[in-house]
Amino acid sequence: MGKEIYVLEDDKDIGCILNHVLFDQGYRVKVYETVCSFKEALHDGLPDMLLMDVRLPDGNGIDLCAELKATAEFRLPILMMSADWHMHDRSLCPANDFIAKPFDIDQVLSKIGSYLKPTG
Repeated sequence: MGKEIYVLEDDKDIGCILNHVLFDQGYRVKVYETVCSFKEALHDGLPDMLLMDVRLPDGNGIDLCAELKATAEFRLPILMMSADWHMHDRSLCPANDFIAKPFDIDQVLSKIGSYLKPTG
């Protein structure tokens, strides 16, 4: 089985596209639409990477990223996605990388591939 990526994205269309494309590249993918459901999944086990949106219906991806990265044992790569990244203080978000929306799917795959090698 391939590396696993958890996607936190409240836009169903974007989540569906990411799920389909990443699955086709050999990754196992789970998509979550809320911070609450995402956090519950993290308690059950950790994937190999997190791909998270900034603006969410029940929270903020920047705050969640900072919370996760503040935990000493948390070493997973986190890639943040946002259409308005320029409006956020990047020093508050210790993400490994950033993907600007709208994104080019090849750029997304390239950034993910720089942290994970697909298998399948």
